[in-house]
Amino acid sequence: MDEVILEAEEKMQASVDHLIKEFAAMRTGRASVHLLDNVRVSYYGAETPLNQLATISTPDASLLMIAPFDPTSIAEIEKAIHKSGLGLNPTSDGRVVRLPIPPLTEERRTELAKLASSMAEETKTSIRNHRRDANDAIKGAEKNKEISEDDEHRYFEEVQKLTDDFIKKIDEIAEKKKKEVMQV
Repeated sequence: MDEVILEAEEKMQASVDHLIKEFAAMRTGRASVHLLDNVRVSYYGAETPLNQLATISTPDASLLMIAPFDPTSIAEIEKAIHKSGLGLNPTSDGRVVRLPIPPLTEERRTELAKLASSMAEETKTSIRNHRRDANDAIKGAEKNKEISEDDEHRYFEEVQKLTDDFIKKIDEIAEKKKKEVMQV
């Protein structure tokens, strides 16, 4: 049963890690190299992550600078950024691509805050699904007489405490992201 709880904890942590990664790629009006994590560039016929084709840096809070290892890929990098749906307009000088990050409008900030809440809710649902799976395994073990009823209740409580801890962690992460998005 300890394995069931450990597995549930690992799956819950993976869900939280995924949320953190998604939040890192969310545009907040400030330059972040993680903003381009999901951008894929067509490089010699293969869809390649941008961060494998170039060095991405943030010289200041409103600019990303992309220095490709192969300068011939600049046109493809620009095309991939346009197609990414980030709403950013890259410019290049033949050696580097500059990506100015415009400030967000109040309306867009509100949309992003709602999106952050929605993503947090999806992650909470995922956590609850992991709880259900663990509880089902515990019920099965009790039904097969592998554990006693008292142990079953103790394991249920452990799983619930784990779930509550992860839900609290998600709420904290989401609140922090919403504050970051709403900050002008």
